[in-house]
Amino acid sequence: MRQYETFELTFQGAEPEGSWALADLKAEFTREGETTRVEGFYAGDRVYKVRFYPQRPGIYQWKVSGLVNAEGQEECEPAAEGVHGMVHPRGLHFQYEDGTCYRPFGTTVYALVHQDKTLVDRTMDTLSRAPFNKVRLCVFPKHYDFNHNEPEYYAFEKTDGKWDVHRPCFAFWEALEERLRQLNGMGIQGDLILFHPYDRWGFANLSKEDSLVYLDYLLRRLGACPNLWWSLANEYDLMDNYQWQDWEDLAGFVAAHDPYGHLLSNHNCFGYWDFTQPEITHCCIQDVNVNEVPELHRQYGKPVVFDECRYEGNIVHNWGNISAREMVHRFWTAMVYGGYCTHGETYYSEDQVLWWARGGVLKGESPARIAFLREIVESLPGPLEYVSEGLGALTTEQIEEMKKTGLPEEAKDNFLAKGLIRMPKERIKGFILRHRPCLAHCGEEAYLRYFEKECTSVGEVTLPETGLYRIEVIDTWEMTRKTVKENVNGTVKFDLPGKEGMAVLAVKQ
Repeated sequence: MRQYETFELTFQGAEPEGSWALADLKAEFTREGETTRVEGFYAGDRVYKVRFYPQRPGIYQWKVSGLVNAEGQEECEPAAEGVHGMVHPRGLHFQYEDGTCYRPFGTTVYALVHQDKTLVDRTMDTLSRAPFNKVRLCVFPKHYDFNHNEPEYYAFEKTDGKWDVHRPCFAFWEALEERLRQLNGMGIQGDLILFHPYDRWGFANLSKEDSLVYLDYLLRRLGACPNLWWSLANEYDLMDNYQWQDWEDLAGFVAAHDPYGHLLSNHNCFGYWDFTQPEITHCCIQDVNVNEVPELHRQYGKPVVFDECRYEGNIVHNWGNISAREMVHRFWTAMVYGGYCTHGETYYSEDQVLWWARGGVLKGESPARIAFLREIVESLPGPLEYVSEGLGALTTEQIEEMKKTGLPEEAKDNFLAKGLIRMPKERIKGFILRHRPCLAHCGEEAYLRYFEKECTSVGEVTLPETGLYRIEVIDTWEMTRKTVKENVNGTVKFDLPGKEGMAVLAVKQ
């Protein structure tokens, strides 16, 4: 047994009577008086397994009961070098269990595990060389444009011609686990989508009772995986079979049956999920308004990930034909405002193998630029926090209050402030979003400003008066970095090339 790695016990026994998915198998793991209770699962061929995720080193006493009875003890060694544990929220950001900062740079390959082995292997090889450390993928197969293949295995077997959630298809779950282990070996989190509406097989129409049986088995089997996030759905609001209360209940069930607290959220098509729900750990959003991260932070108080901001590609659908430059722009914008973004690619191919659905190889120009961004932010001492000052600190509600009470003394000569209090309420938010700077900091150690689509020839950044800083001008598309000032502080001006997509990084020397 090793800290932050899945530990497995295997036993032989008789085939369970009744449900294979809900086999009576329980286990307790105790260390220094603290006990973690888990449920084991039937793996087929009269094999039972119990999986445990040890979060601390030391001696664990374990006891298994039910269809199998056994006990023993195991020493858990400290984590191997480079193994950091599960990812959890910390404030408005994420970190591994050992305190290492985690910044999600995601991509989407929905039907990754439902392709033939040759294509899956090609996708995994591509991921091993890509800049992504999170992949969104589905448990159930997907039926949609450019994704019509029939998978080899499904999550369940059939009884009397209908999917039987009490009879898991063990070959499917073994194949899924193999891919999740591969991702873990590459340092990639699997953002596992539990339900989705793009279906021709009937999985989107499971009853609530069957949905809970399915989730129970999934959590027994995968709950000890260190590199998993739970996404209740992709586009939950397109699934007519489930109502709002159902999703709340499903979130509660997942959280209650997950002893390790994996990340959990729910993904929208139109209306955002209520991320204030206590079981929800972060905001998972489909939308293009990546510059609204500060507003979402204020509203929900949780990390914000734009898991779908449209895809780089050239297909007919407008969500799948933004340029590589626009994808890169959205990554930079979300990141500097204190949030995170997820990549997707939809370049048309005669064989209908598009990355966003089925994987294969990456063809676009954004991944290299996303790697460049990741290199920059991971060189910083911590996550980026939005500089909330000036227009960036104001809300529509504050402006409405100022209309009643008047401007504060320090703002009475500010023409923008004067204009804002005369503006109709419905226009205030848009004005603030258009005019506030895209500026972030890591304490006083580093400041990063992104000039977005401005084509200015002169840049400016205001730094603390104490300490000395080195300033680099960054071309986010050409992937260049050039030091333009050293040993400076206070308000500093510098030349820019008059083109969009420029940034400046000031690091304390």
